[in-house]
Amino acid sequence: MGLVSADDDSARITFPPPFIYLGILLLGLLADWLLGFSLPLTTAVRIGALVLPIAAGAALLLAAQTRFTRAKTDVKPWKTSSAIVSHGVYSFTRNPMYLGMALVYLGLALGLASPTPLVLLPVVLAVIQTQVIAREERYLAGKFGEEYRGYTARVRRWL
Repeated sequence: MGLVSADDDSARITFPPPFIYLGILLLGLLADWLLGFSLPLTTAVRIGALVLPIAAGAALLLAAQTRFTRAKTDVKPWKTSSAIVSHGVYSFTRNPMYLGMALVYLGLALGLASPTPLVLLPVVLAVIQTQVIAREERYLAGKFGEEYRGYTARVRRWL
């Protein structure tokens, strides 16, 4: 049972993807706190490593949200999709929201000089890929057919 109730016409995601990123980040931060692990980064490096990825991630998230709003389709993967969004940021990555969340996660881990979340980032991405993106792709291919398959042929999944 998930945290949200998925529409029948949806990718059937029942656990919000931001919670996957947040949950694993918090587990990594807790592990580092309990074990006393820390990256040997100067304050200046930590600030830069915090600000740059978070700013880039936030920009991607905002651009993606804007495109969904313009297309009049729901951003939540447990809701019905009414359109394929393929312009703007979606013309160079099919998953700018998940990429944006990964950049925010990376910035927080680096800014907090916490190594365990960095080691866990590939796990987060694997969970997002297998439990979220794969379901979304099956749903969109089934719903939009050739239009979606053409889009996937033109635009990479991540970058």
